[in-house]
Amino acid sequence: MGSVNFKAALCGFAIGAINGLFGGGGGMVAVPALTNILGYGTKQAHATAIFVIAPLCVIALFGYIFGGYIDMQIVVPTAVGSVAGGFLGAGLLDKIPQTAVRVLFIAVMIAAGIRMAVG
Repeated sequence: MGSVNFKAALCGFAIGAINGLFGGGGGMVAVPALTNILGYGTKQAHATAIFVIAPLCVIALFGYIFGGYIDMQIVVPTAVGSVAGGFLGAGLLDKIPQTAVRVLFIAVMIAAGIRMAVG
């Protein structure tokens, strides 16, 4: 296995572990790993992160269902909104400059960190 494949496998392991543990958030690790460790551009990293995280979410879902953590009353409206937002975001990714995508991602990460710290 080449060094790039080994790095990719290690990044994938970290992304999967974080996504499984927190029920999401793998993209917060995937994007920096894909850009800083594997050398991908910002837009390619964001698109690849979504593609990589999708099957992880399906796998983690079973653990959450069997653990009794899913509230079905919120699943459908949240899923509908998420699908609509996903289409919008994917469409915007093609139109927004790479630097702007990076700045927005950083801003969202900072805002999430502050929100979690404040409670």
